[in-house]
Amino acid sequence: MQKVIGWFLVGLLVIVLGAAGYLALTREATNARVAEDIRQDPEGARAAKTMLLTMADGRMYPVNYLHEGNKVFMGIDGRWWRDFVGEGQPVSMFIKGETYEGHAVTKLDDQDYIKDIFSRLRPTVPKWLPDALNGKLVVITLKGPAGESG
Repeated sequence: MQKVIGWFLVGLLVIVLGAAGYLALTREATNARVAEDIRQDPEGARAAKTMLLTMADGRMYPVNYLHEGNKVFMGIDGRWWRDFVGEGQPVSMFIKGETYEGHAVTKLDDQDYIKDIFSRLRPTVPKWLPDALNGKLVVITLKGPAGESG
């Protein structure tokens, strides 16, 4: 019986690892397709809501955004919001055919401000969803003519 349980656990582990690998590969492929669409059609419907964010280490993510004045806001659902905690980091953004530079910091301490931004960034999030599941707000302060911050 222990042998059967052991083989069952090995099989289950193989299935879980295979599924995780499949999800990682499809996410990368999806991100690549979205990025290409945004580059090819910077005035299109997808580019109106999604920017390409490039991190200091070269990782690139297509993310939904809200651009207001010299700030760009994004809500991050994954664990990578932690890359912007504390001092944050410099980023570049491709928004509607234009490249912007900025400095991104995760905002954790002002819930009224966070709720206000999320009400415009993600207006269709169900009201019953707990704030803890609504992602983390990352605030990007633009550099250069649009936001003389550095």
